[in-house]
This record gives sequence, structure tokens and C-alpha cells, in this order.
Amino acid sequence: MPKITKNLLIVNVLMALATQVAYMREIDLNNLLGLHFFMAPDFHVFQLLTYMFMHALILLNPTHILFNMFALWMFGSVIERVWGEKKFLFYYICCGIGAGLVQEVAQYCDYIGLFGQPVMNLGATVGASGCVYAILLAFGMTFPNERIFIFPLPIPIKAKWFVAGYAAIELYFAFSSSGDGVAHTAHLGGMLFGYLLIRYWNEHPGSQYNRSRGEEFFNRMKRNFEQHKGSGRTQQTPHMHADRGATKVDDMEYNARKKARQDEIDAILDKIRKSGYDSLTKEEKKRLFDASNER
Repeated sequence: MPKITKNLLIVNVLMALATQVAYMREIDLNNLLGLHFFMAPDFHVFQLLTYMFMHALILLNPTHILFNMFALWMFGSVIERVWGEKKFLFYYICCGIGAGLVQEVAQYCDYIGLFGQPVMNLGATVGASGCVYAILLAFGMTFPNERIFIFPLPIPIKAKWFVAGYAAIELYFAFSSSGDGVAHTAHLGGMLFGYLLIRYWNEHPGSQYNRSRGEEFFNRMKRNFEQHKGSGRTQQTPHMHADRGATKVDDMEYNARKKARQDEIDAILDKIRKSGYDSLTKEEKKRLFDASNER
């Protein structure tokens, strides 16, 4: 698992456990670190950062953190490998703050009664959902035609339609009077800031991100695998005997092994393109994972 994704998972889980333990001791960490409306007496600027690491109490609503962490692991791992650690962490934090700002705007609209009776929301917004929805958007924009399975649909759908469907659902609930206690506007805010960031990076190649990096992700893994093997052989060359005949045989054996490995990776990547990642066997997934980590 990539470094930033792993550490984000650890921090979120630890904070969720700490929140549950503190609540049992009559200490409400969500009220302290969750995001309050900026006109409420409990609002603090630091909450724009801390709220994204807080979650609903595990014993009362375990699905809240489970869904967020599962999506972070599943999609965040891929996006971090494409962008790198620093850019992925920047994207995650920036979109989380952006989601919080959009939530503040939505609460202000409620406060002035823009869409109905004036209401001042004194509750706290918590959760990494804004960041997670931004990661979903990043996956959809980076791998728009990759197919993924969504339970209970019997067939895979393309990532771009998956993300568009989620955005449409959130948009519907954001403007409905469902009163389900979910910050749908924060979800949309995370996706909005994510979209703006990705569009900026697409238009500024010097920022080290562009669309082609994502589209060639699997091919790049193969190239890294080949380069690593080539450099490994170079390091071994000084230890070989100066026997031209033996060297020629070694070269032939090396090239044969290299071609066999390349053909194996090519076959796995072709299978992913045709049937999706979930169609791989356990051994194929391990082989691809090993190849992607060999630098």
C-alpha cells in the first residue's frame, strides 16, 4: 500500500477509536474538532482541517468510517501511485478544506433562508467523505474507461459513469429536503475542488500531472519493471567472468527471461483492459503488484 494512503488510513482509524473512547468518558471530540458553522460560537478555523479526520461514533454508525476507508484504500492507492506522494497528499487536504468551505456556504444559505425558512445549524460536520469523493472523481478522470464492479449491478461499468452517477445522486440529495444528516454539499464540494485542481494540472503540464500519465499507468508499470531488471543486470556484469562465449550465452538467457516476464505482464495488462482488475487471479494480482513495486 502506498505510504500516504496507508498513513491516512491509520490516522483516520486512530481518531475514530479515540473519539469513541473519549465519548465513553463523556468527552465529545467531534464537537471540538468537527466543523461548525462559522457564525456559531464553537467555530474555530483549525476545524477546516481537523474535521476531515473525524467520524461518527463507531458503535452508533460503523458504516460511516468503513465506507470512507474502503474507498480511500481502493481508489487512493491507485491515484497516489500515478501522482506521487506529495501531489496526492496536497490534493487530499486541499479538497477536504474545499469541501468544508462549500459546506459553510451551504449552511449560510440555510441561515439566511435562501431555499426556505432560516435555519442555523449548530451541529458539527465530520468525516473524510469530501476527500474520498474527490478521490473518486480523480479516478474517474484519470481512468475514465476502466471498468469497475458495483454491487449489486451484475455487469461492470466505466469509471466515468460511476463517478457521474455518484455526483448526480449527491446533487439530488443536496437540493432535496431529506434531512438525513449527511453533508451532501460537502461531498459535492470535494468533487468541485478536485475537478478544478485536475483541470489546472491538465492545462499546466509543468505541474507534473497530465491526463496521459493516468491513461498510461499500467504501461508505465511495465516499463519500470523492465528498467529495473535491466539495471539489476548491469550491476551484476562486473562480477561475470571475462569469457565472451559465456557472456553471449548469459545475454541470450537474460533476454529470454526478460521477454518471458514482459509477455507475462503484457498478458495480465491486456486481461485488465478487457475484463477489469477483478478478473485477475490471486497469483496474477501478486505478479502485477510485485512488478509495480520493482524500481
